Amino acid sequence: MAENVKPRVRVPKTASAGEVITIKTLISHQMESGQRKDKDGNVIPRSIINHFSVSFNGAPVLDVAMEPAISTNPYFEFEAKVPESGEFLFTWKDDDGSVYEDRQSIEVS
Repeated sequence: MAENVKPRVRVPKTASAGEVITIKTLISHQMESGQRKDKDGNVIPRSIINHFSVSFNGAPVLDVAMEPAISTNPYFEFEAKVPESGEFLFTWKDDDGSVYEDRQSIEVS
């Protein structure tokens, strides 16, 4: 498991029905490509967040596959239309099988 992995998500607390909102996410992760060597010449094993997905009330919103060229601490900003009050589920999957999640609720008036 990668150390000090911390997901951060910014979702507005409220919105109007049908409003398009901006969502920002960042996950702190060193993202090792598997192509570098340590000081002893040994290959550092690949360790990246390889998948990111978002759902709203169980319905898919975003699904991203990531490859070794992804930067450290991947940041995503995207828009979503919110038809009703509910909960966003953000999921990041690591090469080592670790899964990091965050949940954010939004109230629609």
